Amino acid sequence: MSVSENLISDLLKRSFEDTWFEFKANWFDPDGIGEYISALSNAAVIAGADFGYLIWGVDDVTHEATGTDMDFTRNVRNEPLEHYLTRNLYPALNFRFESVDYRGKRLVVLTVPAARSLPTSYKNIRYTRIGASKESLLRYPEREAELWNALNHVNDTIENTESAYQDLTFGSLVNYYSTKGITLDPGTFRENLGLLTRNGRYNILAQLLSDNSRVCVRIAVFAGKEKSDPLFAVKECGFMSLLLSLDKVLDYGDTFNIPQADERNRKAERKEVMLFDSASYREAIINAFVHNDWMGQNAPMITFFSDRIEIISNGALSPKLTMDDFYRGKSKPVNKALSDIFLQLHLSERSGRGVPTIVKRYGKRAFSFLENYIMVTIPFNFLHAVDYRPGADQVGEESPEYCRRRITPNQNEIMRQIRSNPGITIGEIASAVGLSPTAVFNNLNRLQEFGLLERVGSRKTGYWRLSKA
Repeated sequence: MSVSENLISDLLKRSFEDTWFEFKANWFDPDGIGEYISALSNAAVIAGADFGYLIWGVDDVTHEATGTDMDFTRNVRNEPLEHYLTRNLYPALNFRFESVDYRGKRLVVLTVPAARSLPTSYKNIRYTRIGASKESLLRYPEREAELWNALNHVNDTIENTESAYQDLTFGSLVNYYSTKGITLDPGTFRENLGLLTRNGRYNILAQLLSDNSRVCVRIAVFAGKEKSDPLFAVKECGFMSLLLSLDKVLDYGDTFNIPQADERNRKAERKEVMLFDSASYREAIINAFVHNDWMGQNAPMITFFSDRIEIISNGALSPKLTMDDFYRGKSKPVNKALSDIFLQLHLSERSGRGVPTIVKRYGKRAFSFLENYIMVTIPFNFLHAVDYRPGADQVGEESPEYCRRRITPNQNEIMRQIRSNPGITIGEIASAVGLSPTAVFNNLNRLQEFGLLERVGSRKTGYWRLSKA
């Protein structure tokens, strides 16, 4: 099956290189390619992807399709490249090279199947991906353990995995359903809700919904804008049924969301503006609970800062879901049975409006995709500290002054480097700040969106200029 243009487009749209795909220009190193096959095959297992991809003809930093003359039909020591790679891979792997015409540019795509029963090795060495880097697993024993665990539990879910706790009670679950007008049959609800494994033992889903989930759900409140600032309060919402934990987290958001009197252009009634959009908060929290990777029994992290809320769920964006699909609200539930229960209780719906609600209010930049997490950032709308513009093209767009207060320590250091040397290159910034070139490129884009930075001239001969705003 040939690689589709939609797949390539989706990978190019991503602002980060995930562990299961990599971009190159015209690079050719037979053993290096073999090592990448091993790394991508092993990383795909951990990421939950069916395949990994190495694509030539794409700028590694900008993700722009530039074309390539890479020739995968050439020989290596009088042996075809594919034969040479196959001979040095173990176990045997059905990888595939393709030459693809992508919008007038020739790209070469190497499709690598995810490892199955054993890790994939090249010349007896197992590789993996750490961020955007290819590394030997010998240097990262914890990643090797993670890989073996993924291989051994590739099809495990919270429904078919037995809980370590079998003395579970469900009084709060029964009561919760009752408040929604639904009566659970004491004799059949465990089976009907999918709380039992095939051998009749309680599964992890049952543990999460029981009177004591054994899961720690907390809200942390910091006095400032960073976790290095004083911790103001910790709200305990865990060690109870997950449904009650969800209610407590949602209620806390309602309590925190103070109304502000808007006296601007007042002619008649005074309008009240909330600190943040409650609908976006609710959708972000529910999505975090439904789509969280509960196999490790780690709860989402909810953190309130002085200028924003960060909601982090465990688990990366599914490789089987494109970025466009994600932003349109299409989802592939990680926890199908839990999603069905939320739907039954009218806590969520399958209209796909959750992500679009957040995007409409705060834009796509509200979402950050990390290697093993998805973070939603909900900024506060302080009327007297923000250049509030109801007519802006994107609702929730912040003023440069507000954005200056929101920049991260890494972005602040990047601006310091530019201030010292306006002609500094992305590579030089990456070396000075300790980030990858891709991360620097993304941060530079963010600073330009804030209006704090602009590029004067071309990419090769131009320079950076800091805004005086």
